[in-house]
Amino acid sequence: MQGRSDDQRELLDVESVAGHLLKPGSVFAFLAAHRARLFPPELFADLFPTNRGRPSVPPEVVATVLVLQALHGLSDREAVEALTFDLRWKAACGLAITDTAFDPSTLTYWRRRLAGSDRPNRIFETVAQVVAESGAVAGKTRRALDSTILDDAVARQDTVTQLIAAIRRVAREVPDGADIIATVATSGHDYARPGKPEIAWDDPQARDELVSALVNDALAVLAGLEARYPGGVGLEEKATQAVALLALVAGQDVEPAEGSDGTDGRWRIARRTAPDRTISTVDPDTRHAHKSRERRQDGFKAHVVVEPDTGLITATGLTKATGPDNSDATVGIGLLADDPSLDRAAGEPVEVLADSAYATGDALAALEAAGHRAMVKPWPLRPTVAGGFTLDDFTHDATSNTVTCPNGVTRPVAASGAVTFGTHCRGCPLRQRCTTAIAGRSLTLGPHHALQRAHRLRARSADHLESYRRHRPMVERSIAWLTRGNRRVPHRGVTKNNAWLHTRVAAINLRRLLNLGLHLDRGRWALAGV
Repeated sequence: MQGRSDDQRELLDVESVAGHLLKPGSVFAFLAAHRARLFPPELFADLFPTNRGRPSVPPEVVATVLVLQALHGLSDREAVEALTFDLRWKAACGLAITDTAFDPSTLTYWRRRLAGSDRPNRIFETVAQVVAESGAVAGKTRRALDSTILDDAVARQDTVTQLIAAIRRVAREVPDGADIIATVATSGHDYARPGKPEIAWDDPQARDELVSALVNDALAVLAGLEARYPGGVGLEEKATQAVALLALVAGQDVEPAEGSDGTDGRWRIARRTAPDRTISTVDPDTRHAHKSRERRQDGFKAHVVVEPDTGLITATGLTKATGPDNSDATVGIGLLADDPSLDRAAGEPVEVLADSAYATGDALAALEAAGHRAMVKPWPLRPTVAGGFTLDDFTHDATSNTVTCPNGVTRPVAASGAVTFGTHCRGCPLRQRCTTAIAGRSLTLGPHHALQRAHRLRARSADHLESYRRHRPMVERSIAWLTRGNRRVPHRGVTKNNAWLHTRVAAINLRRLLNLGLHLDRGRWALAGV
């Protein structure tokens, strides 16, 4: 059942004894004064549908700890220790000096209940309501989109380690999985033991033989599981996930050995990297990430929508670091459409500031359909010949659906968007500046070619450049606040880390609001001077 705080203060209540020592305008002082208003019991009533059982820790206390934990980047044990020994934490939570804290598992229990509820991000939503009521972003006509890579909480695994770990996971999660493995795995490797086998790792032949043996074991186990559970029927969710993970790692990093067609049982590590490759069986959601050519990380991608004048993050989300559904443009536009600080019913338009990752045709079309103004840095056009002609040097006539090259040759656009000049390039005086292809120059126009071309032209205007240069860089400070001391996520998987990210953003927004002068004015949240 849901616990409740005692309205009567204890003799050694920290806020009464030492509350004056809290720094005015700090998150500690604010929560000490307003935690009950911010996190009332009814906000969490649905998590405790019955009145049976022992009373839980009062919800405003747990919510306060979750906010402070996310703000300071502490583990569950560290947060509970802070609540036990740090008087600021005790004051923020309304505890007495002599009060002991709850067990660290309580935080895990609450996160699990929140994740299984209809409103898993209600702490973020609560702070978003404070932002709205205070008028901090009212009338602000700009939003900036950006993303950053967050390091994962696990170690990258090589192919051998993943194969062994995936087979071991099947043994743990699938009924009779250990018996199936013992029956059909004939390599001789003891899958009851973690870690790699002892072989001559500097011997290429020994490595290939090991890879072949492990892959053949994995394939045999999958065949045995299919015979026992056709189509996965009869398997629970965890067991199904274990089987799917084994199938994935058994195929993503290996290929038939040289001279093999894949039927003779000879395999080797593939001479390429699989798209959207799983890099760890401990956390299958983590991915290789390339934020730039120089910066390579393993982890997840945090996406944000920022109001650049205040630095407040109005929408956020965490995804895998790769995959078309997780691209900056796809996720960023979706977050903007769901931004609670914008009046979607009234179709409130804003200037959208973003770098070239958000300049895809689909993203620009979505912004135009929503009535927003795209102040997005265009994706640079690269000529096929250094210093030569780019796509914008070719004239597109939408009416006749034709393209004219710089030499005046006009060609039709195919249904696929392809344009070929072929023999017209022979003897062309501009060929050296246009193409090196023997078959002549060819182009491919995307479905939003005209929109992207118009955007590139508009991006050269003084208004666009001034607005972009003035406001877009301000989002970097919000990214810095988000990642300072918290570049590594604390959990495994997208779902848990997405919940953590929302709580982290809520805490940062609350601190930012306090810096802007957040206070209670006749029962309503307001900012200084507003």
